[in-house]
Amino acid sequence: MIMTARSPIIAWPADPLDSLPLALWDAASLAAAMGGVASGDFQVSGIEIDSRDVMEGDLFFALKGEAMDGHRFVDAAFTKGAAAAVVDRPVSGPHILVNDTSSALELLAKAARNRGEAKIIGVTGSVGKTGVKEALYAALDRSSKGQAHRSVKSYNNHVGVPLSLSRMAARSKFGVFEMGMNHAGEITALTAQVRPHVALITTIAPAHIEMLGSEEAIADAKAEIFGGLEPGGVAIIPADSPHYARLKEAAQRHTGAVVSFGRAAHADVRLLDTVTAPGGGSLVTVDMGDRRLCYTVAAPGEHWVINSLAVMAAVRAVGGDLGAAGLALAEMQGLKGRGARFEIAVRGGQALVIDESYNANPASMRATLAQLAATTARRRFAVLGAMKELGDFGPGLHAALAEPLTQANVDYAVLVGDEMAALADELGKSGAAALGKPICFAHCRSPEEAREALAAFGLAGGDAILVKGSNSVGLGKLVAALAGKED
Repeated sequence: MIMTARSPIIAWPADPLDSLPLALWDAASLAAAMGGVASGDFQVSGIEIDSRDVMEGDLFFALKGEAMDGHRFVDAAFTKGAAAAVVDRPVSGPHILVNDTSSALELLAKAARNRGEAKIIGVTGSVGKTGVKEALYAALDRSSKGQAHRSVKSYNNHVGVPLSLSRMAARSKFGVFEMGMNHAGEITALTAQVRPHVALITTIAPAHIEMLGSEEAIADAKAEIFGGLEPGGVAIIPADSPHYARLKEAAQRHTGAVVSFGRAAHADVRLLDTVTAPGGGSLVTVDMGDRRLCYTVAAPGEHWVINSLAVMAAVRAVGGDLGAAGLALAEMQGLKGRGARFEIAVRGGQALVIDESYNANPASMRATLAQLAATTARRRFAVLGAMKELGDFGPGLHAALAEPLTQANVDYAVLVGDEMAALADELGKSGAAALGKPICFAHCRSPEEAREALAAFGLAGGDAILVKGSNSVGLGKLVAALAGKED
């Protein structure tokens, strides 16, 4: 055989995925998946349910809600470049006509899950599921050269999960899906759609305890994810959780492969050592049983060290590249609303803003306050918004934040929301300073008042400002104002 410069290209091995279509969906496959009728022949490159987010080539689903009917926005979607719409009544543009658009989305999600060969990871937990999902995606996308898929943002509910599934290309080699809940039974419905090969629980904490009543009930609700495991699937659970035995027992009802991660001596993926990395973050050494790994985690905080163990466990479980996972963790910075850091100009220099404004519960509050404590700063400010869905436990759990605030050496606290009255009372007690230095604080009703309180306290060069609260409090507006990006 005579070798030429073209020979290696001609002899390049075939990939079974090469025979799959390049378009995300075409009209025929959409109609078949949803049991609908196509108005004609077309292809779509994406799927959207909000007409404001539609991009050229998208398929727009006209979903009906309690207060809104997406059919009102079909024309707007076409104006923005939608290639077609899914509707329950004929429209003038290209479309798939179905009986019910919400049911059609679930049917399309089922078809998307069935048509490919992707290894699927399902992620849930009280804290850290979005960050772990993003880290897993970054790791698997790197090793598969762009053939990984994940749910974007926090699309983790009865609409977000089927939407995310329906967006998964047939060529995907990996899929990572986040599942959330605030009532028992919700994860059961979601995991039945995702059908993961690997089901991961990050941690158990008193988030949504108002609806579930106890941490044990929260653990049981999160453990519903194991019910959707594919045959031969792997369950990944936190070894350091007080609910470890409960989670393990629940997992073993569905699989014989249970992998634990954490500091505990019995952990299958066990943290051996962690030190602060020269540029921030952590240098981590892990024992995985048959090997040891050493890698860097760019995101700061003890919680990210533990999260990285879960990532490594899941990457290994789906046959991913652990080296690529280590590189992804070394490059991954904080997400908007979930640990992103940026500097702002203030009197006398620059101040650091830590944006944790998207969500909050007692466990994540403690973790991020510990992260603030480890941050070098002249003075530390904590803007804390109310924690929602805590029910009768709320006052006690809010008041209990006085201890981690003091341990974090916070100089100024800005408390936002009615629920924060309990913490304000605790900080105002004459004996509160017994835990450490007294904390100057202000209790505000809104992000706008919080901004005024920060201005009154006076930010200066070298300060660090943590902003954290439940999303409904609206502290993202404060972060945007600090960054100079307010509307």
